[in-house]
Amino acid sequence: MSERTTGEAIVDVLIANGVDTVFGLPGVQTYALFDALYRRRNVVRTVGARHEQALAYMAFGYARSTGKLGVYAPVPGPGVLNTAAAMCTAYGACVPTLCITGDVPSDFRRKGRGHLHELPDQLGILQRLTRHARHIERPRDAPAAVNAAIAAAMSGPQGPAAVSVCWDTLGESAEIGPCGPVSIPSAPSPDPAQVATCVRLIGEARHPMIFAGSGAQHAAAAVQSLAERLQAPVVGLRGGRGVVGQDRPLGLDMAAAWHLWREVDLMVGIGTRLDIPFMYWGSMMKAHRSLPGRKLIRVDIDPAEMNKLDTDGPLIADAEKGVRALVAALDATGHAASGDPGKIAAAKDRAAAEVRRVQPQIDYLDVIREMLPRDGFLVEELSQVGFASYFGWPVYEPRTYVSCGYQGTLGFGFPTALGVKVANPDRAVVSITGDGGFMFAMPELATAVQYGIGLVTIVFDNSAFENVRRDQQQRFGGREIGSRLVNPDFHDLARTFGVAAYRVDSPKALRPALQRALASHAPALIHVQITPATEVSPWSFIMRNR
Repeated sequence: MSERTTGEAIVDVLIANGVDTVFGLPGVQTYALFDALYRRRNVVRTVGARHEQALAYMAFGYARSTGKLGVYAPVPGPGVLNTAAAMCTAYGACVPTLCITGDVPSDFRRKGRGHLHELPDQLGILQRLTRHARHIERPRDAPAAVNAAIAAAMSGPQGPAAVSVCWDTLGESAEIGPCGPVSIPSAPSPDPAQVATCVRLIGEARHPMIFAGSGAQHAAAAVQSLAERLQAPVVGLRGGRGVVGQDRPLGLDMAAAWHLWREVDLMVGIGTRLDIPFMYWGSMMKAHRSLPGRKLIRVDIDPAEMNKLDTDGPLIADAEKGVRALVAALDATGHAASGDPGKIAAAKDRAAAEVRRVQPQIDYLDVIREMLPRDGFLVEELSQVGFASYFGWPVYEPRTYVSCGYQGTLGFGFPTALGVKVANPDRAVVSITGDGGFMFAMPELATAVQYGIGLVTIVFDNSAFENVRRDQQQRFGGREIGSRLVNPDFHDLARTFGVAAYRVDSPKALRPALQRALASHAPALIHVQITPATEVSPWSFIMRNR
């Protein structure tokens, strides 16, 4: 036991759990927390932002790119609500983040007096947006509360968690017990009966296809072993990209996988909701639980997932443990691989040629891929080049393609990429964003400069929310509303922040600009001017009819 403030206890628990970075924006309700962070600044750094939404996205990017916990600290009320979009993104993408926020003084809590930043039932709101939320009532409760939140965020299925503390309680001192690390519950061992069922289904299949998701990122080696054991292609939509690199014979993007789809008789989903076959190759408007003629194996740590689709072979397990159990069982039975490497290679070649028509996006992506190291990060955004990257950007390593998952949160890309770069200062990080999405967090250029975050941001400026504009033209008789944009000069804007800036208007011109920007290891922005309404729609390679 030692005397310390609640804020100091919280920071000590974070440090004990290996947290080295907190993204924070201080306010009067959280002064005691930030004072504790200052006192521990030699162990844990604090990175600020110009908007709370950016704090949470930076924590999201930090966690998404590393697999470690991303921590952020906004003020309560409107501050924590500003982080809600990123909180939903972390929930949907199964990314472990922890929100630490304040609350009204304890004597005002639940009184509805309208105190500064008061929300009606802030804790209840957080509980609905996270996998776990808890209010710290007394200083001595802080270690257990924070550790419980960390355990919830880091256990499967991973996701966001939150703790809140009243304004006065955060600065209150008391005798507080040990602030040691939490023991993350280990995933249960795979059920041998479930493994046997899956092995039987694999033995009956002739054309299996593996679908990988966010839950498989840490299990890349195991998934690669299973794919090689079956000679089965592996595809991911967003979160699963890079689990098996596309420079490997069995690693495919969704454009290539489509050419093999008609023959597939067994889907093996690993840590994924299987959006590709059930939504993007099916229907976004009508929920199908089964796909006739195809069996389904699901390896997922969340038992609830097994009831969302008609699963023939449920394997409730962590992806790493579950897949390794499958490989061991297949080895024991002597199962012969049924995949056709020649067909897989032909599908990859055919798709690579077909997607060339998505211009100019593919040519720009080619240049970025050429310039970005193999282990460099690309952070996509909801934009024409971002959508094209779903199939037009070869991903070689796990976690190097950073996406927002099914939430599709416009504006996430730039601040998320800042967090990726903070977490990986010695690796190249490129953010590709449209003009509309970039403006959601544009003031964070100041954050990049203040903290020396050497992110390269490429803004593709077509003066529109192009998906919306195109749909209004094609589906609603050209009645455009709210889809055209008036933008600043992004090159000049970046320079006013002290960010190195470049103007380009072609893939050829992008190459030297990107080379210089990456070599500088400093914040940089490349403004790519796109002639409005000239980009080829990427959607024919994403949405398919079965």
